[in-house]
Formats: sequence, structure tokens, C-alpha cells
Amino acid sequence: MATPLVVSDVAKSFTMHLRGGLVLPVVANVSFAVASGECVVLGGPSGIGKSSILKMLYGNYAVDAGQILVSHAGRTVDVASADPRTVLEIRRSALGYVSQFLRTVPRVAALDVVAEPLISRGTAPEEAHERAAELLSRLNLPRDLWQLPPATFSGGEQQRVNIARGFITDHAVLLLDEPTASLDATNRRVVIAMIEAKKMAGVALLGIFHDEEVREAVADRILDVTAFSPRRSAA
Repeated sequence: MATPLVVSDVAKSFTMHLRGGLVLPVVANVSFAVASGECVVLGGPSGIGKSSILKMLYGNYAVDAGQILVSHAGRTVDVASADPRTVLEIRRSALGYVSQFLRTVPRVAALDVVAEPLISRGTAPEEAHERAAELLSRLNLPRDLWQLPPATFSGGEQQRVNIARGFITDHAVLLLDEPTASLDATNRRVVIAMIEAKKMAGVALLGIFHDEEVREAVADRILDVTAFSPRRSAA
């Protein structure tokens, strides 16, 4: 079984410049791998560093040490040391991310927001919009909202657009940061089924799920982030 994501000895801290350069450790010695077709869930209490790990993997946060190895274009690339252009290429072709919040674009319709990742990878607009419509329909977003900008939507409606946008591509690795947090029970079940379909397609998934029902339904393995907390080690 392929392993498209390997994390080795990653550490992260924040420097509080307004507090005299105080260094706040977040995580240290983070090491794990996610295989194709596997969903690994990051566990542990709030504030332990779960979201920070996802943001480092996606290249939003710099790391203090370690490697984040992702399979990309037939080779293995270290996201932690890659230049910004390479990180963008990895995001486009190999590494997807569904955050808790949709970054809404003014005056851009929901259907276009969802279709854009496919179009940017060379898919014909008509085909991309057809796939976007299928996902929005599956996620029970009313059709009369598809041509409206998501900035005007409720939190749950925005999250469904966000999920559709994140799931529309065939990235080998997909990061999920509380994707079901704003959803009702019906749409949580839809997302569970979508995650299972990704697993069947051989996607490696790494996620955070505070909803116990969702976590138990999708997790092949739970990784306790408390083990990577420098604060715990110092206690």
C-alpha cells in the first residue's frame, strides 16, 4: 500500500514579539504516516496543536524542524522546505484541504467556487460545473443558491460549499479540519459517505473531528496529539 504522506520529527513554536520575544512551544517530535485508503484522525483536547499540524502540512505555517514528505508528480517533496511556488503546485495536484471556514469571494457564485479547483487543473468548465452541481445537490444545498455568492449564506450552507470544493478533486492526500462542525445530522451522514468513497478511491485522509459519531464512523486510526505536546513533556 502506498504512503503518500510521511511526517518526521516536526516541531513548531510561536514567538510572542509583543511579550518580549516569549517562545510558546506548540508541538515537537511529530512523526506519523498516512497510507492510501486510510483515514487518520488527530485526537486530543482543544489547544493541543491539532489544527497547527494540519496548517504545517498544508504549508500555511512554517516548521521549526522536521520533514513533511508528500508524493507529488512522481517524486517525494518536503513541504517544510519547499519554495512557495512548489507548495502551490503541491496544493493544486496532490494535497487538498477542507478548513472549518469558507474564504468567500465577493460576487462569485457558489457553483463557480466549487468548480474552480477542477478548472484550474485543466478540466473543461462545463464538466467542472456539472461535477460541482452533483456535489452541491448531494450536500442538499438548495438549487436557488447555486448562482449566489456564498458570502450571504448561513454558516452551514457555507460549509457545504466548502466541503464540495474540497472534495471535487482527486488529490492523493486530503486534510480535513472539522468539516462537519456546522452541519446537521443529515449532511453529516452525507460527508461520512463522501469520506468513505475517498478511502475506497485510495485517498489518504488526515482529519480533526470533534463530533464523536463522525470520528468513530470514519477513523481507521486515532493519533493522540497529546504525545507531541512539549508542555506535557515539561509537566
